[in-house]
Amino acid sequence: MAKKPENLSFEESLGELERIVADLEQGDISLDDALKQFERGINLVRNSQAKLEQAQQKVAILLKQDENAPLSPYAVEGE
Repeated sequence: MAKKPENLSFEESLGELERIVADLEQGDISLDDALKQFERGINLVRNSQAKLEQAQQKVAILLKQDENAPLSPYAVEGE
């Protein structure tokens, strides 16, 4: 049984969303299964958006604690 979207990490949600999109793009599934996958995808997106908003709020709170903290560009490893 698949985990509930709220119990998945952000990264797990993205991985599952990618799989769902790939399955739907292939078009080899029945309409009922496609609708179930679509519904699951919508739930994953909503929970992922909520997690992102929570992270943004936490960052904003942390930055407000030290208004003099210097900001620096974010660099992704490997760039």
